[in-house]
Amino acid sequence: MRIEYDRDTCVGMFQCVAEWDAFEKDMNAGKATLVDAEETDEDVFSLEVPDGEELDAKFAARTCPVDAIRLYDDDGEQVI
Repeated sequence: MRIEYDRDTCVGMFQCVAEWDAFEKDMNAGKATLVDAEETDEDVFSLEVPDGEELDAKFAARTCPVDAIRLYDDDGEQVI
């Protein structure tokens, strides 16, 4: 499972931070940060979801009020 985060779309509600510790608050930018993620495009970050953290990743993606977080299964199909 892979998570993709569009930092440009983020509005800094930090609901993802409350749901999964892979996200942290960046108070200087007023946006969340996806820790240890690779930047795949300008302000778009991707991270393989560690085993056992899939449910937390799903909650983080579902709680984003602006849909800045997308989750993909192992076949590359968007789940959220």
